[in-house]
Amino acid sequence: MAFNFQTFKTRALTALLFVVVMLTGLFWNFWSFLILFTVIHFGCWYEFVKLMKKIYTERYLGYCLFGLIYITMPVLLLISLRMQIIDENFVGNNGEGFMMGISLDGSYILPCAIMFSIWINDTMAYLVGSFIGKTPLTKISPKKTLEGTIGGALLCVVTIALLGYYVPVAKVFSVQHWIAIPAICAIFGTFGDLLESKIKRMADVKDSGSFMPGHGGFLDRFDSLLVAVPFVWLYIKLFV
Repeated sequence: MAFNFQTFKTRALTALLFVVVMLTGLFWNFWSFLILFTVIHFGCWYEFVKLMKKIYTERYLGYCLFGLIYITMPVLLLISLRMQIIDENFVGNNGEGFMMGISLDGSYILPCAIMFSIWINDTMAYLVGSFIGKTPLTKISPKKTLEGTIGGALLCVVTIALLGYYVPVAKVFSVQHWIAIPAICAIFGTFGDLLESKIKRMADVKDSGSFMPGHGGFLDRFDSLLVAVPFVWLYIKLFV
């Protein structure tokens, strides 16, 4: 297929805008975070209901209740992690304050760690799979390879662990937690990706929606997050 510069330009600009919006919502303050994930929550719900209707036709309403566990619960748990109280003395000495209007109180650490873990895992899995991937991971998503999945997870853990060790505000958690959290995100994020791929196959659609031209819909962008968050939340409550 011939290279289409206009398509590439559109996808690149859309991806850049997506990153800017996500980082602004994550870092600005609690209200920007809340607005961001409220939009994501209802965007995912809109697409999920459409998929259920396409799969189950007139019986779709009952199956939509699964969305309370699949979509609403993870978003609420992520907001709970955003409100996590961390070591105030440490943050006061190392990260508290404002820079260019951006809150630096440290409460964004866990949501950002989850988001960055998933982004790194997805990116590295794609790159490793592109170079050395030979063994298909599953029939649900034929493009995923075992080598890419393992490589992505390992590079994700190493990257986040190094950031956790060297970034001052991240020192509120020990390195062992910065190893466990990205590992959980990589493993369950991959399951989330496969779950959404299965739902799309059942609905016989390529993308869950089209809010990002060339990149799919809300569920396509946040499928890994939705499944990973509850397990990270559980880990934090049990072991941190």
